[in-house]
Amino acid sequence: MKRWLLYFLMASLTLTGCNGNKEDSKTEPKPDKEVAGTLGEDPEVLVTNLHSPWSIQKDGDTMYVSERTGSIVEWDKDKLTRQPVELKKTLSSKAEAGLLGFILAPDFSESRRAFAYYTYEDGSGNSINRIVSLQKDDDKWLEQETIIDGIPSGDFHHGGRLQLGPDDMLYATTGDARTPEIAQDIESLGGKILRMNLDGTIPKDNPFAGSYVYSYGHRNPQGLAWDEAGQMYESEHGNSAHDELNKIEPSKNYGWPDVEGDQQKPDMVKPLIHSGETTWAPSGIAYFDRKLYVAALRGESLKSYDIQSGKMTDIITNAGRIRDVFVDEEFLYFISNNTDGRGNPDDKDDKLYRLPLSALKGNMP
Repeated sequence: MKRWLLYFLMASLTLTGCNGNKEDSKTEPKPDKEVAGTLGEDPEVLVTNLHSPWSIQKDGDTMYVSERTGSIVEWDKDKLTRQPVELKKTLSSKAEAGLLGFILAPDFSESRRAFAYYTYEDGSGNSINRIVSLQKDDDKWLEQETIIDGIPSGDFHHGGRLQLGPDDMLYATTGDARTPEIAQDIESLGGKILRMNLDGTIPKDNPFAGSYVYSYGHRNPQGLAWDEAGQMYESEHGNSAHDELNKIEPSKNYGWPDVEGDQQKPDMVKPLIHSGETTWAPSGIAYFDRKLYVAALRGESLKSYDIQSGKMTDIITNAGRIRDVFVDEEFLYFISNNTDGRGNPDDKDDKLYRLPLSALKGNMP
């Protein structure tokens, strides 16, 4: 409880413009970034002073953004509140860990239920990832049921993305926890894409009987999206370079750690595209109108990948690290991630931005 209270106090200071990151507090605040768009329209800033944001969700006119420190920021036009998430386990403060994936249940408007992926400490210095359900209670969120526990953790490579598929199943990406060999082990939950019913049970039509595993051979996947036909796509951090976008099929092996980049082995799937010797560090992705929109951390841009032509283009630059992207009927939203200890934050980071979908449609080939 003491650890949770510390996280909440740090996050609350950040919302009012103070910086709770010790490394960042050593430097003078920087002027706002002049974020540029290449589509003829610059993005609009909706929310400022987010702290290490990770996931974007929307219900009606209300936006929700999860923060790694253990809060959900709710924004409804001019009203903004930072809401604590009361978890049953001690939230980990290790690098890349904390409150990661967050997604609203399909019936959230009535049930006020959501799902979260977080890293916790077991009391012996070990960290573990778990997926749980949350219940919104006024201006706080309460952990309810455990969906999956025991997902490998470690110091880095947690995965952490949650998405609802077009089949109404819950999907999660998990990292290799810096133990690469587990990505090839079907018995391990690490280095995988997992598929589950909303109550945490294993779907009968999963590709491996009695297993949550949907695909394997992943290093540190952090983005999931589907096109109109129900085809799944995934983004994945490579080993220093060779970051990937993949077309995901059930039961398939995506190679890590046996192959990367253009390397091939029988029964292992090559990526749609990879970054070669450069680094994107792709995180959240979204699909719209035959393109994947990719949040890039080390690449410090919002990228567009044309599925038909295979062309990758930067469409937003100078926002710094970008963690997640979300598309609804009218807008594309994205969040910067400069306050995570690896970025170069300005005086108002981090921010939630939006861009009209009309700007994206007008630039289709």
